[in-house]
Amino acid sequence: MASKRTAAGFVFSASTLFLLTCACPSVFARPLLAPELPALDLPEVSALISARGPARLDVTHELATAAGTTDSSATTTEPTGSQVQPRRALADFAMKLRNIAYRRGGRELSTGFDCSGFVRYVFHHSLGLDLPSDSASQFHAGSHVERDALKMGDLVFFRTQGRRVSHVGIYLDNGLFIHAPSNGKRVRIDHLAGTYWSKRFVGAKRQDALALDTPKANAQASSG
Repeated sequence: MASKRTAAGFVFSASTLFLLTCACPSVFARPLLAPELPALDLPEVSALISARGPARLDVTHELATAAGTTDSSATTTEPTGSQVQPRRALADFAMKLRNIAYRRGGRELSTGFDCSGFVRYVFHHSLGLDLPSDSASQFHAGSHVERDALKMGDLVFFRTQGRRVSHVGIYLDNGLFIHAPSNGKRVRIDHLAGTYWSKRFVGAKRQDALALDTPKANAQASSG
């Protein structure tokens, strides 16, 4: 009698589990992962672009000021205390675009970005700098940077399709970079030491305007 009750209980449990699985397939189909970042408030980013504008930061003047090479009588469009360091302005703006959907060939906020479109958009709207339109061309712009000398705002490049440079991101700090990965994904932050990216890392470049913001350049400017 007891064995019959045990068997009946087992059948009931199995049937209950089967019904729950059919009724709630999403519960069992999805891994227990943290939810994605909330959708970005597009009006907020538009307001940021309007407030900052491509011409709001005079990058050359600001970096030269930091290097001590500008005329003391020179004036700026904003009080010195309100100016944002170019590298920080660029990184902050890039971070505002997290979770924007990837779109092959995308160059605008309204459509989404591919990797080079994202980089180009960030540099244009945060610093007023126009970069080449694709990752391979961006790789040939600026000066080479060793991996252990990376600074915020440097560009990091990868080979994700064969032997040619095919992907680019913006370095943040502590080995982290922000980029638009690939179809079906969104702008996100990854680590250079990650297995996938470390195997495909090609090199890094620093744009000429940002190259002024280095100890070597500052020392040369001071001695001159």
